[in-house]
Amino acid sequence: MEQIMNYIKPELIVVAIALYFLGLWLKQAAFIKDKYIPLVLGIVGIFVCGIWVMATATFATGQDIALALFTAIVQGILVAGLSTYVNQIIKQIGKNE
Repeated sequence: MEQIMNYIKPELIVVAIALYFLGLWLKQAAFIKDKYIPLVLGIVGIFVCGIWVMATATFATGQDIALALFTAIVQGILVAGLSTYVNQIIKQIGKNE
């Protein structure tokens, strides 16, 4: 877990928490299959991180735009992965073996 946290920007930890609760809500919803929940969380994570990047970055060159796009995608995937990882830890701890 610590190694994942080294790569996620501290400002975006709240996105992982929000995605965790979104995942719980989607699990209860009947309109989406469980196997698609990580994909939906990844897309939402990339979108929300993209908003954060656009709000905090300056776009003077094409390189700045490419870096912003890369950052949004990577951070979105990481926060979605973190929310799924936390969900699995909670499930595994709750199992009786």
